[in-house]
Amino acid sequence: MLETALQKIRAIFTHPELRRKLLFTAGIFLIFRLLAHIPVPGVDVARLQQLFAGNQFLSLLNIFAGGTLANFSLVAVGINPYITASIVIQLAGMVFPSIKELQKEGESGRAKLNQYTRLLTVPFAIAQSISIIALLNSQGLLIAQHVLVMAAMVLSMIAGAMIMLWLGELVSEYGLGNGISMVLFAGIVSQMPVAVGQTLAVVTSQEVLTLLTFGGIFLGLIALIVFINEAVRKVQIQYAKRIRAGKLFGGQTTHLPIRVNVAGVMPIIFAVTLMLAPSFVGRVMAASSNPTLITWGQRLSLWFQQTSPVYLIAYFLLVFGFTYFSALIFFNAGDISEELKKSGAFVPGIRPGGATKKFLEYVVVRITLVGAVFLGVIALLPSLAQILTGLQSLAIGGTSVLIVVSVILETAKQVESMLVGQDYQKYQ
Repeated sequence: MLETALQKIRAIFTHPELRRKLLFTAGIFLIFRLLAHIPVPGVDVARLQQLFAGNQFLSLLNIFAGGTLANFSLVAVGINPYITASIVIQLAGMVFPSIKELQKEGESGRAKLNQYTRLLTVPFAIAQSISIIALLNSQGLLIAQHVLVMAAMVLSMIAGAMIMLWLGELVSEYGLGNGISMVLFAGIVSQMPVAVGQTLAVVTSQEVLTLLTFGGIFLGLIALIVFINEAVRKVQIQYAKRIRAGKLFGGQTTHLPIRVNVAGVMPIIFAVTLMLAPSFVGRVMAASSNPTLITWGQRLSLWFQQTSPVYLIAYFLLVFGFTYFSALIFFNAGDISEELKKSGAFVPGIRPGGATKKFLEYVVVRITLVGAVFLGVIALLPSLAQILTGLQSLAIGGTSVLIVVSVILETAKQVESMLVGQDYQKYQ
């Protein structure tokens, strides 16, 4: 197995285009980590890090920001405004027919929607930057409270968010995989050693056996995540027989693979982003001077703790719903049925065209149920582990691994396809 892995690594670095993409992605990661250590002036960073270390919600938010919030760096807002804008655009497709039509137009439609998402990222970056400054001000962490200084801090954070968006799109165009997922992946991986170190630092000798047990279960869950991501439903496809120049063509039988988890990692990213919002709003409201706002802020913070029933139910429903929603968007049954019809292919027993479209949608809805329930349950297990052990870092690490494993699988598939393409070109 080690020899096979070494051969794969050697093949990657001998493939010119793949080597270029890999080095470019690594360079973007390096730039991201350098930006993560450029602080925005005007904040007491030492006290800020103490605040993050003692608060579960803020620690989780810092993990997804790649450690940039605790340092209050230039890219403290991270990629979150773009993710929020993407959620809004996708949900808008259910309300506005024009956006829904763009979602169906293929590459040109996606280009326009991506432009709208970029534009929408700016107001979300403004709102999130102002919210973070307001939260820090309520905790007395701002060194200078002059309006111009605070405005400069907000503008710096907005610029950082747009830089992160630009870096992500560069990875999508010139690097490996989906740039937004890769940037999020880089931030999480950079903080995983910290989470592991915190877990080992607080665990006692009596909790070692419990921690080892959960470690074994954790490895099993990774294997299940891989299994679900790789699982496909093979729909049989048959090509019609045609006679041309006295020769018989077609008649072959193949299959159309439909993934159980069509949407990949995006439902988890969307759900986590939305689940962080109520706790953040609650903390801002609790820090105000209005007694009513303080009461509601405390309630929100209590309801959306990672171990509360409201949080667990809402998190499961969001992951479940986003999995279905993303599957129906990413798997365009209408386009696939039309392509099959044009190429003379059909599903045995199903008429081409509209009937094939309905059949494919039926298959996607059925198999996505398995993927949606699995992702929803897996998303809750880290919080349940925290309830049983009392270790906060288990929840942080577990949630992060869900995204890391999915991104690694997607990237590995892209690398594998490029290597196969290289082998194929040798015989042309």
